[in-house]
Amino acid sequence: MTPTLLIQVVLAAVVLFSVVNFAALHTWIERKQSAVMQDRIGANRATIFGIRALGLFHPLADAIKMFMKEDYIPAKADKLLHTLAPFLSMTFALVAFASIPFGDTLRIHGYEIPLQVAPLNVGLLYVFAMMSMGVYGVILAGFSSNSNYAFLGGLRASSQMLSYEITLGATLLGVVMIYGSLDLQEIVRGQGELLWGWLPKWGCLVQPLGLFLFLTAGIAETKRIPYDVPEGESEIVGYFVEYSGMKFGMFYFTDFLETILIASLTATLFFGGWQVPYLYSSGFYFPWIDGGNTVFTLPHLVVTFLQVGAFIFKVVFFCWLFMTIRWTLPRFRYDQLMRLGWKIIFPLSLLNLLVTAAVILI
Repeated sequence: MTPTLLIQVVLAAVVLFSVVNFAALHTWIERKQSAVMQDRIGANRATIFGIRALGLFHPLADAIKMFMKEDYIPAKADKLLHTLAPFLSMTFALVAFASIPFGDTLRIHGYEIPLQVAPLNVGLLYVFAMMSMGVYGVILAGFSSNSNYAFLGGLRASSQMLSYEITLGATLLGVVMIYGSLDLQEIVRGQGELLWGWLPKWGCLVQPLGLFLFLTAGIAETKRIPYDVPEGESEIVGYFVEYSGMKFGMFYFTDFLETILIASLTATLFFGGWQVPYLYSSGFYFPWIDGGNTVFTLPHLVVTFLQVGAFIFKVVFFCWLFMTIRWTLPRFRYDQLMRLGWKIIFPLSLLNLLVTAAVILI
């Protein structure tokens, strides 16, 4: 195995480990954040040797419970597709993280390591391709269960995800036009430039309407409140209503993975990704001090640590924001959801694209 391939394998393992564990922690965050918002304690019963640890053992207890539950498959269901569906949903949600940069380039022992599992010049297209493939898991879950409720949930989920993915694509074309690349790493580096000599060129500043539309459509992609009509527990409608045990757990887990993915894309495309304002490879540079020549030099490893930390902080912030929205707004009716997607959000994304093109042309 060549050193380059070994480095990529290690990076992939680190990203996979981090994302899976953060998604597991996300289940605890959801319980505790909703408890704080509703003035209650939240999950705190699972203990190890009498230690509650604020309920942090509940994700572990949930995993054990789901593995121990019976794996039930309806009598007339398609057993192959029924088993394959949750694996498809979870797999494509995980592999989408491969193209998201969580840092610049790490230089160590003569090696330059791009902090990105798969440095692709069409990284944005790759992420959208993986998100689109995830729809198949939802469709197959509803189709293979031999249940009218599951089938209705699968239809709702697939139509919702496809509708809002179109808006996501149209919205991000404005970002691509401004930074001139489909490479997520290059888009992040482009946001390190300064507008008018002092303001970071972050996507939220040059595409404010695009940011709003992306957040609206991105939350719909996660299929969570206020966009959770594919599941709708109170309506007994859901594409995984016929799933039990860890197969149900995989669908449940996928929702958290998609939430983290949308948070990562929001940070990457609109809030500078790993960029820290005025922090460059040699240290901090402030253009308004001493005629723009002042640089506070920092070691390379310190700069890299600050960049990775900044990316993690931004992702955690947006996960918190999505969770706040999830526990604040009521569920849309299905007709309201589709009307919002096709008659309001999608036309606005086209308008944003036209205005961006006109500004660039001028």
